[in-house]
Amino acid sequence: MHVPDDLVAVTRLEPWLNDHGIVSGDGSLIVRPLGEGHSNLTFLLERNSDIAVLRRPPRGPLLPTAHDVVREARIMELVRAHVPVPEVFGTCDDDSVIGAPFYVMERTPGVVVRDSLPDFLDGSSGADQRRSVGLDLARVLGKIHTAPWQPLVDAGIGRPSGYLERQVRRWVGQREGVQAAVARAGGTARELPDYDVLRDWLVSTMPTPVEPALVHGDYKLDNVLIVPPNQDEPARVSAVIDWEMATVGDPRADLGYLLSFWPEVGESVPLTELVTQASGFPSRVEMVTAWEATTGREAGDTRWFVTLAVWKLAILLEASYYRFLAGTADDPFFAKLDDGVPALLQRAREVAGV
Repeated sequence: MHVPDDLVAVTRLEPWLNDHGIVSGDGSLIVRPLGEGHSNLTFLLERNSDIAVLRRPPRGPLLPTAHDVVREARIMELVRAHVPVPEVFGTCDDDSVIGAPFYVMERTPGVVVRDSLPDFLDGSSGADQRRSVGLDLARVLGKIHTAPWQPLVDAGIGRPSGYLERQVRRWVGQREGVQAAVARAGGTARELPDYDVLRDWLVSTMPTPVEPALVHGDYKLDNVLIVPPNQDEPARVSAVIDWEMATVGDPRADLGYLLSFWPEVGESVPLTELVTQASGFPSRVEMVTAWEATTGREAGDTRWFVTLAVWKLAILLEASYYRFLAGTADDPFFAKLDDGVPALLQRAREVAGV
């Protein structure tokens, strides 16, 4: 597939890569879209036998603090000694190179599991591997939450207190930012009454703070890479990706987010084709138990955190929906958000019981 020059300006990218010794050489640079994410954009870079991955923001006007890939790269560098993440080869905050800030990282072995299972996890023969992957997913989240968080604070990324209040305030601001952007364009953002009910419920029932931790902010099955089993190990998580929302905060928010994408049999999540209801995948209770064993923490009642997760996702996707309506995003997934965002908010109300 051809990559438009306004997303990756190859003629300007090549000299930058050569200067930094990344996929450098005399051969032609090949750039291909990688993955199916709906936030920051990811591209595979190939030249001769060298391979790397480039990550940049999407097109169009963006909400303040959103899609900060330079910050994302810095976080990955800070946590790499404790959490499996790809190595960052180089970061560029100069828009004149490809039209936006970007970073380049190694391509880590593994596959993204999203709406279908790879052969090694599929069928009756893959049941044991599915269980191994699910429990490893919970354990790796526990590793994130036991990693040192002070280096992020020292780097100006996150604060050790007030996380839940800031989360609610930030996402209220994101919603208001969309409304203001639509108004500046001469329109009116649609009403989302369930959003208002949930906002008020989250504020009035906010849990008591706990000891802070490194938090990923978007931790779920399709934000990790999975490698198949070998003679020594079962299928497992090889790397955690998409660190755009990482900070210091309450680890239960990450756990709630993971559980929001981990329905029990008979449940569903709007806009999501979930594979984790296949036999063999651990239950939510087993996932929580594995996380507790790794962190030494007690999860307690996760309902507030699952509600927060679904509410945040709805707000994030509402911003994407308006980029789609404005013609600055052409991802066909965004066309589903007309009905999908209200459906997510309805699910969040069901979880909250309000």
